[in-house]
Amino acid sequence: MFEGMDFSKMGEMLQEAQKNAQKMQEDAKGKVYTAKSGGGLVSISIDGEGEVNDITIDDSLLSDKESLQILLMSATNDAIKMVEDSKKLAASQMLQGMGGFGK
Repeated sequence: MFEGMDFSKMGEMLQEAQKNAQKMQEDAKGKVYTAKSGGGLVSISIDGEGEVNDITIDDSLLSDKESLQILLMSATNDAIKMVEDSKKLAASQMLQGMGGFGK
């Protein structure tokens, strides 16, 4: 697992990892993930930090509270999963760039 690694450069690697993590965080702020449920009756947009930016609800759902709640939960959970998956992928790519830790 650690073959070919020069541990004397660990401090440099950690500094680089910290810079990369900060860049990932800044990049995440600019990304928006949108999930829909109910065939598009409900749409929710969340930024890369997990903050809700927009919710769109079709007027036909306004008289059906139970369906609205279910579709909101579904769309919200899907959007949150998109954000988490993106974070995991970015972290994995960063670790792979540091000498194979993410493999």
